[in-house]
Amino acid sequence: MDEIWLISGMFLATYPTRYLFLAMAGRVRFPIWLQQALAFVPPVVLMAIVVPAVVMPKGEIWLSWHNAWLIAGIASLLIALWRKDLLTTIVSGMIIFLLLRWWLG
Repeated sequence: MDEIWLISGMFLATYPTRYLFLAMAGRVRFPIWLQQALAFVPPVVLMAIVVPAVVMPKGEIWLSWHNAWLIAGIASLLIALWRKDLLTTIVSGMIIFLLLRWWLG
């Protein structure tokens, strides 16, 4: 029974807000400064998700070359800046991370 309330609450919290933006799509013009600011939202949200997972994989800040998440993240960032290709970045980052986990234990 709790799951039904949980799902109903999630529906009420997400559906109206998303429907409102879809219903107003094309009818509302945002100012240029707001459009430019909104362009930064996806990278900022991604950073907010990725950085804690990379810097604090065990719940505490861990800045060491033994941290496979951190080293693989830095390597992926460098590869992304160099290649500018999402698939290459993801695959090479995963390979580097798996090799580091195997090597570091």
